[in-house]
Amino acid sequence: MSLALALLARAPMVSVPDINVTGELIRVVLSLGGIVVLIFAAGWLTRRLQSRQFIGGRRLRCIETMPISARERVLLIEADGKRLLVGVGAGGVRALHVYEGTLPVEEAPKPVAVTPFAELLGRLGRKS
Repeated sequence: MSLALALLARAPMVSVPDINVTGELIRVVLSLGGIVVLIFAAGWLTRRLQSRQFIGGRRLRCIETMPISARERVLLIEADGKRLLVGVGAGGVRALHVYEGTLPVEEAPKPVAVTPFAELLGRLGRKS
């Protein structure tokens, strides 16, 4: 037994560092929050850059598209103030119709009358 005690006495003492659990937890949570904020900032920046319109240099735009089959579709394209109906398919692209004259003015959608939620609940309560 004295040999074991002698070996233990000679062995270097390993000290276990004190770990501040609260500080580590705060550091991990703040790091995770920073990563989430970066993800949302990247999404916002991506949407903003995609919606940017180039003024003055863009004379061609697709107004509407409609699929006809799995491989064919019809496009309504505006180019230099004229509207073209174009068919796109496996055989290529073909102009179907060119609309002449002035462009039709699109009407703004009419606002829909919205019933307040409190009024709906009042009606529901009266029916019972």
